[in-house]
Amino acid sequence: MKLKKELLPALILIDIQKGFEDEAYWGGSRNNPDAEENAKRLLDYWRANQLPLFHIQHISANPDSKLSINSPGHDFKDIVKPLPGEIIIQKSVNSAFIGTDLKEQLDELGVKTLVIAGLTTDHCVSTTTRMAGNYGYQTYVVADATATFAKKGINGQHYDGETMHQTALAQLKDEFATVIHTQEIINSQV
Repeated sequence: MKLKKELLPALILIDIQKGFEDEAYWGGSRNNPDAEENAKRLLDYWRANQLPLFHIQHISANPDSKLSINSPGHDFKDIVKPLPGEIIIQKSVNSAFIGTDLKEQLDELGVKTLVIAGLTTDHCVSTTTRMAGNYGYQTYVVADATATFAKKGINGQHYDGETMHQTALAQLKDEFATVIHTQEIINSQV
């Protein structure tokens, strides 16, 4: 796997916010405890190589949400906190493209390739990835730099976080994106 630097791959870090630290609030059984550490490795690599990167921040319309603008959970986790001058895109729905200027900024930079990581695999990561694929971007989802929580099925059955994560990635794989791992991206010498 070799990503080409001339394609200006952009890193899209989605919703890595403190509100997701309350595991019970989101359904419990969170998978991939190393997701943020791997996202930081990607972020460090993008910064070191001066490649385009975008921090996506969810602002929930629900005032009681852990991601409400008035909640401390709205803040980015310290491990991936944006540096001054780094682009922050705020959104209020699952897709980082809806109600934002993300696509316009990517197009202005000439970006054709996206590397997506963050929270949660089956919600905002999946929705943003699907739209990126539909827009025609060469899209990569970093499996070990994403994570999610347990969900209840329509008949009340329990699906743990790892099951939700794996099925979300399986739905994206080869249809909307290439599913890849952190070390593969770093080894590709973008």
